[in-house]
Amino acid sequence: MTVIDFHADLPASASASTRTAPARAAQVRPAAARTTRPRNPLARPAGVERQARPASPARVFAPQLRVSEKPAAAVLRVIRRGGLVLRDEIARETQLSAATVNRQVTALIEAGLVRERADRAASGVVGRPRLPLEVDPNGPLALGIHIGFRVSTVTMHDVAGKVVGAIQIPTPESGEPGEVLSVIATSARRFLARWDGRTVLGAGIAIGGRVDDRGVVADHPRLGWKDVALGERLSGAIGLPVTVAPHVEAMAAAELHLSEDYESQGSTLYVYGRETVGVALALHGAVHSPKSGPHTIGHLPTRNVELLDPQRTGRLEDAVTDTAVVDAARAQKLPVRTIADLHKLAEAGDVTARAIVAERGRVLGEAAALVADIFNPDRLILGGQAFTDHTAILPHVSAALKATSAEPGRAVRVSGAGGRVQQQAAGAAALDGVYTDPLGAVSRVTA
Repeated sequence: MTVIDFHADLPASASASTRTAPARAAQVRPAAARTTRPRNPLARPAGVERQARPASPARVFAPQLRVSEKPAAAVLRVIRRGGLVLRDEIARETQLSAATVNRQVTALIEAGLVRERADRAASGVVGRPRLPLEVDPNGPLALGIHIGFRVSTVTMHDVAGKVVGAIQIPTPESGEPGEVLSVIATSARRFLARWDGRTVLGAGIAIGGRVDDRGVVADHPRLGWKDVALGERLSGAIGLPVTVAPHVEAMAAAELHLSEDYESQGSTLYVYGRETVGVALALHGAVHSPKSGPHTIGHLPTRNVELLDPQRTGRLEDAVTDTAVVDAARAQKLPVRTIADLHKLAEAGDVTARAIVAERGRVLGEAAALVADIFNPDRLILGGQAFTDHTAILPHVSAALKATSAEPGRAVRVSGAGGRVQQQAAGAAALDGVYTDPLGAVSRVTA
């Protein structure tokens, strides 16, 4: 029997299926910076008028999107997942020697990534090995950017992966690369100034479509982009090292790095749905990134569709994306402008709205089942607002999975990221270098 973990605390997210300016996300004021921290090179000193900045040399790093085997990365991973941990606990979990753990902990403390908590040591203990360790909340940060079809987000993340600040900006309707990137770069520079005095290790960009294996050139089919030098443009404009990753693969990496109950061994298929539909495959702690680009499933055929896909293209993406579902609802004369409007009608008991939601769930479930049967993963994760914005869709997804899949007993769960999945994808790209080689990531911006 298929098991779906319906997280009771799935966060609600306002839909962004129109190009109206979204509400600014709640801001979290960072803790006071240590005086020994290197200053953010982009920050403007107090009292100095803002002036045009010359473009900085571009620095673009290819995404790794994997669980690193480097000792410093393994030690940091245990600390950020465990909260307050002791050195001997790290040694047990990583199977590194005590001497190796001590060397890595010392280096991570010196880099400002980790700190000791003498105030939380057990009463009567003697010696540093018994001092609990945690990620330094005043330590370096990383900037995340998610470029969406309608809305883009700019986020700041601490090394533990927590979002400490976020804004949303409408993606310019023209979709023209120069205009879009100029708007994003301007917003990112202003956003960075909030963290004056904090070290920002780099920026990560998550984008729908294809990214080349160097993380430099990107396509975005929904925006009409082809071979855009995205990494170089934004690195030069923002003044930070940049990593660019396809957003569904970055979402799968976020599950690898941030999910508390994620099992890195074996294989996991991640299925995403919102304004696009896509999949990513993680194998033994690494997200598979084909050189030809991310796995595409938007072209897959649908069957027995009655209310969705009013143009009758027969394509999955023309049936189940937010825009497509709103178009289907309006074709049925429902008074909706956004996917949130449709959900409100369904919650109020409108029969047609409920039927559209049910059909969307069935079509998504059938597609997920068919793709899962091809890859035959150990587990399946469903992510994106198509699954999490209106949880009444989930029983229909579950029923379709069980009815369609040749392996109905496969483990299935809904991502706990909920409506913050785009932010987590941007964070996974931003922290990719830190989680792969934490000491190297610090040295390349503080040297």
